[in-house]
Amino acid sequence: MHSINLVFRIIINVLLIIPLFSAGSVYAKAKQAIDIAYLTQEQSVPPPLSNLDPFIKNKGIVGAELGVSDNNTTGEFTGQQFNLKKIIAPLDANVADVFNKELGNKFQFVVVNLPAEQINQLADLPAAKQMLLFDVSTTDDALRNEQCRSNVLHILPSRAMRADALAQYMMKKRWTKWFLVIGPAQEDRLYADAVKRAAKRFGMEIVAEKTWEHTYDARRTAQSDVAVFTQVDDYDVLAVADEQGLFGEYLDYRTWLPRPVIGTQGLVATSWHRNHEQWGAVQIQSRFKEKAGRWMEEQDYAAYLAVRAIGEAATRTKSNDVKPVKDYMLSDAFTLQGYKGEPLSFRSWDGQLRQPVLLAAPRSLVAVAPVEGFLHPKTELDTLGYDQPESQCKWDKQ
Repeated sequence: MHSINLVFRIIINVLLIIPLFSAGSVYAKAKQAIDIAYLTQEQSVPPPLSNLDPFIKNKGIVGAELGVSDNNTTGEFTGQQFNLKKIIAPLDANVADVFNKELGNKFQFVVVNLPAEQINQLADLPAAKQMLLFDVSTTDDALRNEQCRSNVLHILPSRAMRADALAQYMMKKRWTKWFLVIGPAQEDRLYADAVKRAAKRFGMEIVAEKTWEHTYDARRTAQSDVAVFTQVDDYDVLAVADEQGLFGEYLDYRTWLPRPVIGTQGLVATSWHRNHEQWGAVQIQSRFKEKAGRWMEEQDYAAYLAVRAIGEAATRTKSNDVKPVKDYMLSDAFTLQGYKGEPLSFRSWDGQLRQPVLLAAPRSLVAVAPVEGFLHPKTELDTLGYDQPESQCKWDKQ
């Protein structure tokens, strides 16, 4: 009789456990899916400017993958599953066609790693109207002002934010007289415009301005020509606008006067840097390097933040729909950990991610902006770049 009772109890226990396994299976299948697309295009390898900086083909992708991994760690507890689809358009492809074919009616969240001229082209497509695009590659102020789109959020600091960060530090050092050297490219002129705006905003004086017009190899001629080129009135710092890196590296230690270099070379303003180690940055730097076999670049960091922002908003709203997620991102309640000492958030008037900006020399982190002493009624982060009263973005009219 005893053995019969034992068998009976075992059978009852098994029958009780089976529904738990079944419920677990249903729960696993019922996880809320948040699908994220990552769109970029193959690039032709540019002529090498230095053997120290090899061309990196996959900037951004590894950062997005790391962000999805972190999202899914949280998703284990919230019943959400984050999926990443990577789309790399061929070099000669029409990106708009790829966008329509691969993403139309399939995704609501798209991380876009493309040049500035393609961002609004995609944002204006009918298929993109119900999407939220995350720009992880541009710094153009125009895309955040008169050319802004209500379905695009910008992750990297704009040129204005970078120039303002440098100006704040120069003001702290009382290096108020600048000599501005501008490269030949359109991007260089845009950066120079941001420098001029920052100088005016913070009371700096540009005592001289020159355009670099030498077309020959700067490495062979820098020793003699830079000294002659930089013979101008006295100044405190040389501000260089050379986004392509064609000549800016050869100004340091070769100028007629012994002066520091800032801008696109020398002391640079950036969202991320390999020398950054504070506020938990060592941990994310190590994880990225283990995964990618290289240092994290700005576009990697931006893609990571974009995916993490989607994860944070989806978790808080318990939604995978674009409207509640976007509304939460643009609200005062949204904050994002960015490993830079202060929580990050989006500006509701232009979609720019407000964030501290690192001021870095080649092998050391010099300072972090906003610099202490620059105040703002809402957040000191809005002392960098275009504040709401200055913005020309008209989201409400789109």
